[in-house]
Amino acid sequence: MKQFYEGQPNGYQESIEKGLRAIHGFQRYVGGSGSRKAQLQALAEVLRTSESVIIGAGAGLSTSAGLTYSGERFQRYFYDFAERFGISDIYSGGFYPFPDEETRWAWWARHIYFNRYIEPPKTVYRELLSLLRDKDYFVITTNVDHQFQRAGFDKKRLFYTQGDYGLFQSADPADRNTYDNEAWVLRAMEAQGFVRDAGGSFQVPETGVLKLRLPKELLPTVPETGAAVSMNLRADESFVEDAGWKRASLAYADFLRRHEKLPVLYLELGVGANTPVIIKYPFWAYALSNPASRYVCINYGEAFCPSELSDRSICIDGDIGEVLRELIAPGK
Repeated sequence: MKQFYEGQPNGYQESIEKGLRAIHGFQRYVGGSGSRKAQLQALAEVLRTSESVIIGAGAGLSTSAGLTYSGERFQRYFYDFAERFGISDIYSGGFYPFPDEETRWAWWARHIYFNRYIEPPKTVYRELLSLLRDKDYFVITTNVDHQFQRAGFDKKRLFYTQGDYGLFQSADPADRNTYDNEAWVLRAMEAQGFVRDAGGSFQVPETGVLKLRLPKELLPTVPETGAAVSMNLRADESFVEDAGWKRASLAYADFLRRHEKLPVLYLELGVGANTPVIIKYPFWAYALSNPASRYVCINYGEAFCPSELSDRSICIDGDIGEVLRELIAPGK
């Protein structure tokens, strides 16, 4: 196993390995039981009595917050890319073979801005924080939109395992640093013709006319060297696990170690089938090995757990935001 900083643990790798070892022993999976009211009452009690919470968040949490990758948001901000290239949603646009770098980075400026540098349409992240303010918590997430920190979560308690839309990395494999991209994104949005509204957020101009290409001189580069950059998103072995990533991985390992035998709630939110090895399988494994723990899964259409954990689990099939609001204001 790879180690960081003279033998310090890699919480990311350790937890994945623990989850993969455990998954082979699970034979059957079960969904939630009882009425929705009973489930919510049980969840409210678990949250009330849990002093420590490990939150594992996937794409379903941001979807619940309104950061959808298709539909109205896509048509509003990417209509011209859809018309010109036949792109159908924000996610697939990230893999499109654009004809040149000027077009590719025009796309990515919008992709980043509308998923990283704006407030989400719904306050789901802030509602989650309101339920955790007095808890000893830690967050591990596969989301790259930085919405936990925007909502006010303590950045020292956050681990973005798959990267951050707000960071570039150098195309030079010898450069293992990352670079903040906010200033560049704002310049690139202006260059495409977006205009700021009264709140300071970029919107499509009244004319509806936007540029699909950036000026060549606006292509992003590493500030000190001028080297080309790419997104700091985990796609292959070139992904840069920078110093901040390593500190977060160490903090995650430490939190897991300190709570491995203590009463702790493993709260899984919106984790689907794309990357279960990062959050879902490890949460099952840690919960199973700790009889004092509880496991909660809230997900739309994918709320289940191993039968071995069913007596200490709550699985709620539904929209995360709706569940959180029912917890905050029951009956409303």
